[in-house]
Amino acid sequence: MTFAIALLAGALHFTDATERSGLRMSLTSGADTPTQILEVKGGGLALIDYDDDGDLDLFVPNGATLDAPTRGPGARLFENLGGLRFKDVTAQSGIAFRGWGMGVAVGDVDGNGFDDIYVAAFGPDALLLNDGHKRFRDGTAAAGLGDTRWSTAAALADLDADGDLDLYVANYLEFDPAHPPPGATFRGLPVFAGPKGLTPTPDVLYENRGGGRFRDVTQSSGIAAAKPSFGLGLAILDFDGDARPDVFVGNDSMPSFLWLNRGGLRFEDRALALGLALNGDGEAQATMGIAVGDVNGDGRPDVFTTNFADDTNTLRASLPGGAGWEDRTRQYNLGAVSRPFLGWATAFHDFDLDGDEDLLAFNGHVYPTARPDTMDSTYRQTPLLFERAGARFERVLPERAGPWLAEAHVDRSAAFGDLDGDGDVDVVVAERGGPIRLLENDGARGPALAVSLRDRRPGIGNRHGLGGKVVLRQGDSVQTRWIVSGGSFQAVSAPVAYFGLAGPGVATVEVTWPDGTVQEVERTGAGAFTIERR
Repeated sequence: MTFAIALLAGALHFTDATERSGLRMSLTSGADTPTQILEVKGGGLALIDYDDDGDLDLFVPNGATLDAPTRGPGARLFENLGGLRFKDVTAQSGIAFRGWGMGVAVGDVDGNGFDDIYVAAFGPDALLLNDGHKRFRDGTAAAGLGDTRWSTAAALADLDADGDLDLYVANYLEFDPAHPPPGATFRGLPVFAGPKGLTPTPDVLYENRGGGRFRDVTQSSGIAAAKPSFGLGLAILDFDGDARPDVFVGNDSMPSFLWLNRGGLRFEDRALALGLALNGDGEAQATMGIAVGDVNGDGRPDVFTTNFADDTNTLRASLPGGAGWEDRTRQYNLGAVSRPFLGWATAFHDFDLDGDEDLLAFNGHVYPTARPDTMDSTYRQTPLLFERAGARFERVLPERAGPWLAEAHVDRSAAFGDLDGDGDVDVVVAERGGPIRLLENDGARGPALAVSLRDRRPGIGNRHGLGGKVVLRQGDSVQTRWIVSGGSFQAVSAPVAYFGLAGPGVATVEVTWPDGTVQEVERTGAGAFTIERR
């Protein structure tokens, strides 16, 4: 029956495989019914090959409650056993983080050849160092980290081209659980306060000084010049094509940032001038999720963001000649359909392996009292799955996308990657105060190619080429992907470029490494392969 539905769905179909996967966990994020803004952001997810065995494991930082914000039930680590089966290995891993975790960043910060974990949190952030023997230790204090401000997102990238991974942390606002702000009203109904009316906190940039030791360079880098804003999301890649990774920050109810990398760890915010700060109507939006893809086929990154209900999600497409970006939401049929939804995690991927990227966004309101007659929206909401159809995106009806996608939830974070090794992109989703779900991509398949990057030069911490670009050419087909650091919402997805192939013939894969070095290889046939740099 499922197979028949998948074919009817036009090769876009997901099945909830949680029960047989062993991913038995519910996310803690305050009380079941939230009463304060701290409780509604959910918590992050990270796909990480922590044991370096070639498959994707899962880390969940987890949250806490208002009465004990630094003493939650604790983070969890699940090892991928193959066949979409996972095992809880938290106890033997040494991970003991019990704070109110939000976003996650993954990368080899100390250069020992194994990926480490950074947790952005309400309260002290944490750096968990991987010793290479399936164990982690808390390296926060020794690294010079552990900021106690409410941070929501973090991303690692080699921002100064010295081979190691620097750290950008997006901060949100000042909040004291013991003395929460008085409530507010929304459309005449009582709701919790924020973010408007509360005090935003500035973002932080850390330089990696080697060996996993960091120093705060927020002032000298120019980041401190920005007006403190309600930061919620990050995406790091080369936006302007100058072979230096830039930082896009999605802010809540305030203009977003685009920190262009000027070299020497100096940055300039050009979001307003280049069309990424506001939507096409000149308004700041409550930006949550971030997806990056080449929607218009010009080889430059286009940026899709999810936003608050009674607003639209926004697609900003690149302009010719690198002149910036322009709001093309309506042109691509992504505006009106999103208005009743409050969006969070999102990503472009070629889910049906037909050679173009589709789009998936997860939703759920922040106000439990939301109803169509009061707020033109509902608290629980279905995801939005779009298939690329020519020059537009067409929504796949929920009942055709799979039973779970037809159900309403209060979803927040999501991480994307091939979890079962079959060539297509699966999804792990976290619901606010609800279960972690594994969605198996089981639609009809064409040949697929998964390209990973591996920088094996001595002293290089950016082993996965975070911030790099991968272009596939096969006949007349040209597809572009980026190895984005950050994106989605509070999540780490697989650092892999996934492609649907036109057929079994020869394909040319061109990699632009984060420092601008270009490498070209030929590949015949489908499968997963790694492009190495030595």
